[in-house]
Amino acid sequence: MKSLALIAALALPLAAQAQTNPADWDAVAAAAKGQTVYWNAWGGSTTTNDFIAWIGNKVQDEYGVTLEHVKLTDTADAVTRVLAEKQAGTDTDGAIDMIWINGANFAAMKDAGLLYGPFAEQLPNWQYVDVTGKTVQTDFTVPVEGYESPWAMAQVVFIYDTADIAEPLSSMQAILDWSTAHPGRFTYPQPPDFLGTTFLKQVLVDTLDDPSVLQQPATDENYATVTTPLWDYLDKLTPTLWREGRAYPATGTAMFPLIADGEIDLSTSFSPGAATAAIANNELPDTVRTFVLDKGTIGNASFVAIPYNSGSAEGAMVVANALLSPEAQARAQDPEILGYGTVLDMNKLDDTQRGLFDALDLGIATLSPADLGTVQAEPHPSWMTRIADDWATRYGVAQ
Repeated sequence: MKSLALIAALALPLAAQAQTNPADWDAVAAAAKGQTVYWNAWGGSTTTNDFIAWIGNKVQDEYGVTLEHVKLTDTADAVTRVLAEKQAGTDTDGAIDMIWINGANFAAMKDAGLLYGPFAEQLPNWQYVDVTGKTVQTDFTVPVEGYESPWAMAQVVFIYDTADIAEPLSSMQAILDWSTAHPGRFTYPQPPDFLGTTFLKQVLVDTLDDPSVLQQPATDENYATVTTPLWDYLDKLTPTLWREGRAYPATGTAMFPLIADGEIDLSTSFSPGAATAAIANNELPDTVRTFVLDKGTIGNASFVAIPYNSGSAEGAMVVANALLSPEAQARAQDPEILGYGTVLDMNKLDDTQRGLFDALDLGIATLSPADLGTVQAEPHPSWMTRIADDWATRYGVAQ
């Protein structure tokens, strides 16, 4: 990720912005008409590509905006392109008008002044966004400050087979107690797999008395003290795991066959709809369900951001607003379309809008937006860098 380090090091001032005031939506809509928006977004899923095409039809019909999906395999490629344009002095009409982004890529672009905005909280559909229950105003601890707009949520859930576990488990301590009483029936992916490292973060968030310390960078002074509960927990949990912690699944989906074959009864996922989809595909038994912890589980949002030199910033704002519409959010949550979590607050919707969500058949193993409870914020990335390295030293095994 050398390009991200270079971007951050530049620390450029914010560049000139488009002249249309994001708060003047009539002016935004007028300027957007006839614009073409090049949205650089992951292109590795047919269902996601189809959803983006549907959004394109929606903004074309309603605003006269043309949406072109530029399919990416790595978001950093788009970030590098914007940086190259900045270095070349291409400060207007850049090749990229919008990026599906979060995490380190967003932080690097924001720090370097490579983003248009702030705009997100001026979008008309921002009024429906859940700003208290969802992590939509920070991105991996970085304040968003209106420089990106959320459009989908992911959240940790635990997958369990009700044929073997009668009730959901309420905390990481309860999971430890259950695993101790039922050795070999639980596991998680081997870090540095994303879900494996997320499980470690979830342990820490749930076992710390005050997890807010994780919102600040890890330092030599605080690291050992803060992570002590994690290592104490894992020292007790590891011998109780599948294969006594001497082997781990490589990915989250690699745990599905273990449940289906009766080797384990409990696993985890970062997709609330994953279990339902796996049941539908005959990958999991229909006795499988999901739960979250009483204190909530870690979640993060997918966002869209607009590069500072977009020639179609108004059109990009139209697309970002369309993604926040109750119609689009309900469509994205439909497990037959995407199965993504919504960023909207159900209590802010009128009866008709709420009805779009109430009518969804989320599937037998998918929790409702209300049942997903509180979303816990992602820790600062510096914690996971050190924790993943330490985990490999303490518990790691050869793949």
